[in-house]
Amino acid sequence: MENTIYNPDYVKGLFNRMSTSYERMNYITSFGFSLRWRKQYIAAFKGSEQKVELIDLLTGMGETWRTSKQKFPNANITALDFSEGMLNYANTKNKKKFNSEIRILQEDVLNCQLADNSYDYVTCAFGLKTFNAEQLKQMAFQTHRLLKPGGQCAFIEVSKPENKFPHFMYALYIGKVVPLLGRLLLGNPAEYRMLWQYTNRFLNAQEAAAIFREAGLDVNYHSFFFGCATGFNGQKPLK
Repeated sequence: MENTIYNPDYVKGLFNRMSTSYERMNYITSFGFSLRWRKQYIAAFKGSEQKVELIDLLTGMGETWRTSKQKFPNANITALDFSEGMLNYANTKNKKKFNSEIRILQEDVLNCQLADNSYDYVTCAFGLKTFNAEQLKQMAFQTHRLLKPGGQCAFIEVSKPENKFPHFMYALYIGKVVPLLGRLLLGNPAEYRMLWQYTNRFLNAQEAAAIFREAGLDVNYHSFFFGCATGFNGQKPLK
């Protein structure tokens, strides 16, 4: 099963099928905290009025763009994802809310061909759990490669709380309630049940943070709301 669920074609198909309801479900599965967490994980960045280059990896429907624009109003934002289903909605949002200013690319982040040292900031929200350890190493390599010297990154992921009580409640909610909501929205709960399978295997962002350190980034680990979300921010050394 492990080889299957981390296969890029499987993951792409999963998110293509969820794309019609994913934004709502992401809000629901995080108890409405996803909006707050998106702001919190980017809070590690110091805002700037300067023109900066920012890339949002695994951008999905572009849920983090508004927060990024608030932090960096003059940023040139590139958004990258390989799911055409998710990007269909991202393109619509780009036209309606961002005057088509966001540069949207359909590419596999693990094999993207963007130029080295191109970005001041790299962001990524709620996508790490779909990678196994080897894929996380490639993600860390790409992040290090894409960042300019001194550039910064921030990652966040829904996680498995270590405390027994919030873990029990969260497992019940995501493992049972969310698939039921998925049935109501999609007619099939299997896709949303997989979100808990990924989270249950991912645990938290500590291993990912260690992998990014090994790739040469200076990384700090963070936990949000009793460990229901975890993440890290980092910087590429100047030399």
